[in-house]
Amino acid sequence: MNAVRRILQFAAPYSVRVVFALLCHAAGAVLALFVPIVIGRAVDDIIGAGNVNFAGLGKTGALLLAAVVFAAVFQWIAALLTNDAAYKTAASLRKSAFARLSAAAQKYLDANTSGDLSARMTNDAEMVTDGLLQGIMQGFAGAVTIAGTLIFMLSINAYIALAVVALTPLSALTAAVIARRSHKHFTRSAAASGELSGFAAEVICSHEAVKAFGYEQKAQQRFDEVNGRLRESGTKSQFYSSLTNPATRFVNGIIFAAVGTFGALAAIKGVLTVGQLTSFLTYAGQYSKPFNDISAIATQLQSALAGARRLFEVLDAPGEPDAGTKTLAGCHGEITFQNVCFSYDKKSPLIRDFNLNVRAGDRIAIVGPTGSGKTTLINLLMRFYDVDSGKITVDGIGINDLTKESLRSHFGMVLQDTWLSAATVRENIAYAKPSATEEEVVAAAKAANAHSFIMRLPKGYDTVLNEEGGSISAGEKQLLCIARVMLADPPMLILDEATSNIDTLTEARIQNAFKKMMQGRTSFVVAHRLSTIHEADVIVVMKDGRIEEVGSHDELIAARRFYYALSGAV
Repeated sequence: MNAVRRILQFAAPYSVRVVFALLCHAAGAVLALFVPIVIGRAVDDIIGAGNVNFAGLGKTGALLLAAVVFAAVFQWIAALLTNDAAYKTAASLRKSAFARLSAAAQKYLDANTSGDLSARMTNDAEMVTDGLLQGIMQGFAGAVTIAGTLIFMLSINAYIALAVVALTPLSALTAAVIARRSHKHFTRSAAASGELSGFAAEVICSHEAVKAFGYEQKAQQRFDEVNGRLRESGTKSQFYSSLTNPATRFVNGIIFAAVGTFGALAAIKGVLTVGQLTSFLTYAGQYSKPFNDISAIATQLQSALAGARRLFEVLDAPGEPDAGTKTLAGCHGEITFQNVCFSYDKKSPLIRDFNLNVRAGDRIAIVGPTGSGKTTLINLLMRFYDVDSGKITVDGIGINDLTKESLRSHFGMVLQDTWLSAATVRENIAYAKPSATEEEVVAAAKAANAHSFIMRLPKGYDTVLNEEGGSISAGEKQLLCIARVMLADPPMLILDEATSNIDTLTEARIQNAFKKMMQGRTSFVVAHRLSTIHEADVIVVMKDGRIEEVGSHDELIAARRFYYALSGAV
């Protein structure tokens, strides 16, 4: 019920539509309840040879037509309002989920695939609102129908009506038992659907690697395995939910037969007219119909609740803690790591008692074997993760005391993994500075040696790229990312394998551009190529989360220790 309450909170802004939809459902149901009475009167008006009441029959026919037409109009308006509220609630859920993901802790994002998170924001959000709101509307209309038909049946013949009521729990009990069995399968189906979406997105995004390593067959096998689980859970959930309708119809058929038998006997004795018996039988069918619809409502609600749990896991995702209130003004770039300890898994310590003092304007190169903690240091510095113990300061202020917006706005990052948005080349370069002029964008592109290849594109700076960069090469994507940072012109830089996808000639040009950009700026360079770190002021050599050596390139080579071995000089 907590999930239902939370979803209704999202639907609250559209409560006026929901209330009007409920009123229209009620009006349509009430008008539909008058139809059997009118039909009964019509039957009584034509019973008996030579006893047809043509005047009354004409009025009855007109009344019947009006009731049917207005009932249909109200039901159409109710459906229109319900769909409108459902789609707007789904949009609100997606908006909140996206906002939460934008603020979610990096640990949570790393633990979930992008495809699965996307599925939760799209498929599950749609399933939740459709299932819940539609289910509520159908349930409300069913309740009105049950109450109305019961009142009319009691007014016609209380004894037969009570017999119908006494037998009705059999239908509800049957539906409840089956719904309970189908719930767990709907939950498994929703989870498998998200897993399948995540895996498919992963394979599609890395199709080049899949083909290069001949992984197509294994990928197909993995897809078939997940798809098989989705098919199995989906089939079972639908199987159990589909049992509800025929089972309740069978029970209701027995009830209808009993009503017909007792009603016929009452008509023979003169207790009921033929018209009243006709009305009663129609009401008995209307009374049982909502119970038959329980199967559809149960299926919708089970799907909605399964999707709600997955969606609310996103909405409840832990956010990035940001208790900082201070901001950096006139940043110099003096950074200190004091006894920093950190681990992704508490059982496997990574960074231990890390100490480093970086002077303002220094160029710091961080080298070491894979898994030594190089990129982790950058994650800690940017507060993508928070330290377990110790402290990191910028200009003497602990980064935990700074707002994340202030801290990160003073860093420019160029990573090995490029990222481009689905926008024009100009918009991609100006991503960090949307107010940049055309001249500033072109100047940044030229500084990054990207201007020449941009001008060869079909529409130059107006060429639209997709998220994967379209037809441009990996090196050209990297040049655009470098131009983006050059345009932002931050006081501190982080270059994490920034030139790994660029040819040697272009790299030499980029290094010259970097030298100019790094002048007077504190810069962290994570690299493997010695050509990118020779001129660093300080080289920090890491091993197993600790500093192994610190010094300039010449000093470390002369020491003939770990850095010397890494350099390949031995």
